[in-house]
Amino acid sequence: MPELYVSLSGGDVQEAFAAALDARGVPLTHLLRPADAPAELVAWVRARCARGDALALHGYDHAARPLGHGRGREGEFARLPRHEAGLRLTAARRAITAAALWTDVFVPPRWVASEGTVVALADQGFRVLADEAGVRDLATGSVRPARVLRVRTALLGAEVAWVLRRGGPVRIHVRAKDLRRPGRAEAALAAVDAALPHVVPTTYGRAAPRAA
Repeated sequence: MPELYVSLSGGDVQEAFAAALDARGVPLTHLLRPADAPAELVAWVRARCARGDALALHGYDHAARPLGHGRGREGEFARLPRHEAGLRLTAARRAITAAALWTDVFVPPRWVASEGTVVALADQGFRVLADEAGVRDLATGSVRPARVLRVRTALLGAEVAWVLRRGGPVRIHVRAKDLRRPGRAEAALAAVDAALPHVVPTTYGRAAPRAA
């Protein structure tokens, strides 16, 4: 069966949504930006990961033009060369470690990573890269193609059905600010419910085997 990935990003705790997924047996992958994550959010993510959720490093500080690179609203890692991507990854890992957290999974801001970033991730021992195009095993270079489905579109249910007809996997991403808008949490959960009979719920942390 194809996999179901549900990820959550944003700067605050979303206990009600997480509890609704718990009731359905669906784990979350938490996308965390460590440079300015509130202490309450960090503590909540740590507790959730101890119960079966997963953590993905979601960039460092989401600077639109880190180290002078990028244009406008491009993602933090969208255009960085290998060396500069490595510097920001090192800083992000230090911040994660200082928060008593750890992960070898990376989800770039805006789901876009440069080729230099891909190489820098492998250099630093990251195991999984989940970007706009799919889920990549950084050890083997293999990619499971699958685009990210966002809750802010009214077509989410139809998009899930389309992906399932083609064999999945289903990747649903939710932002904390989406859940503060009327009907968005219900739409996300309805999409999850539609997918569940046809998928195996999992996290990006389980997307590639760990080294022995």
